[in-house]
Parts: sequence; structure tokens; C-alpha cells
Amino acid sequence: MLVLVDLDDTLCNTWEAGRYSVLRLIPYLIRKRKFRAFFYILTARYRELEQSREFHTLDFDKLVERVMSKVYSKISPDELDEITELVDRVFFSNLKLYPDAVSFLRGLKAMGARLVLITDSSTKWQRKKLEYLGIKDYFDALIISGETGHSKLEPHNFRLARRLFPDEEIYMVGDRDDTDMRGGKEIGATTILVQRGYFSGRLARHADYVVKDLIEALEVIKREHEKRA
Repeated sequence: MLVLVDLDDTLCNTWEAGRYSVLRLIPYLIRKRKFRAFFYILTARYRELEQSREFHTLDFDKLVERVMSKVYSKISPDELDEITELVDRVFFSNLKLYPDAVSFLRGLKAMGARLVLITDSSTKWQRKKLEYLGIKDYFDALIISGETGHSKLEPHNFRLARRLFPDEEIYMVGDRDDTDMRGGKEIGATTILVQRGYFSGRLARHADYVVKDLIEALEVIKREHEKRA
């Protein structure tokens, strides 16, 4: 059995931690009289990045840096350093595993599953999260878009996971339908959408199952596995 698992907003509260960073950044922007950046955040124009390749391959602090450079063409390196240090510090002080994450991972290992983390963003950022959260050793392989050069908007990383661990019984567990679920479908996986985090209100078009948490996701996998036994 092969189980592909997303990281952000599936195993940990990435969107919430990022939101805290942005909220902490707002007083800084107002104090520095950077009102254009303030209104960029206030009007949620960052959503235009969702379908961009850089959104899926950069660190969160680097994305903030890109946004600031886009809004202010002449922002100083010192100001950028100050902003990214603030974002990074607040982000990691608020990053946490969801309460069901470890029991989910342990439950899968107890079933003899091969676990592959398949995640977007840069290798430095994602590996730092895994070390900080203490869950790296649960995975048999890490597939990170910053390392492969392909985001989960493409099927490449999902096909890579299947080539690493050929198996007829495959599951994909994630929080985003147009990446995790669609990618899972590309390789014939049973797709399980966990509705929480930033994308929780989106329509599920590619999910075989929609669940509220990882406990339900584990139960789905157990039932499906028993059917195949």
C-alpha cells in the first residue's frame, strides 16, 4: 500500500500560521507608511498567486519578499531582510501539527503502508517545517516541488511517487482539490480530501472521499484496504 500525503493544511496549520505572520506584518507596514502593500493584503490580491508556479515553489517569506518587490520596485534590501525575518519568526512560532496528524501517520505505518510526502514550496522551507514538527522520519520519501522543479499543478511529482514505490493500492490524502486530488487521480489513486485550512471552502471535483479530519481519512483507508484483502 502506498499513501501519498500533503503537508500544508493537511498535517499542519500552515495557512493559520501564515495568517498570523501577515497580521503581525500589517502594523509594521502602517508604521513604515507602506500603504500600497497594506491595501494589497487587505484586498486579498495575493490570491492571484494561487495558480502561479512561484506560489508552489517558494518559501512563504520569499513569497512575501516577491510581493513587496512587486508593489515597491525600489524597496531596500535592509527593509526586505527586516520583513522576511519578522514573517519567518512569527510563522514558526505559530506553526503546529494538527492534533490528529501523528495518530494518522502511526496508524498508516502500523498497516504497513509506504508513506510519501508530496508537497509544494522550496526544499529549505519544507524540510525546515518537517524538522520543526518532528515528523520527517515517518516518510519513506519526500517529493518537494522546489527539488523536482514541478508543482502539484502538474502530474509529474505524483508519477514520480508511483515510480519510486510501484503499487496497485494507492491513496492520496490532501487539502486541495485542484492539486492533491487531481494529481492523485492522474495515477489511479483513491483520493481523500481533508476539508480544512485555506482551501476548505472550495468545490471538490476530483475527490473520491471528502472528510473533516485525518481520523476519518484513516478510517476510509482501512475500509478500502479491507475490501482489497
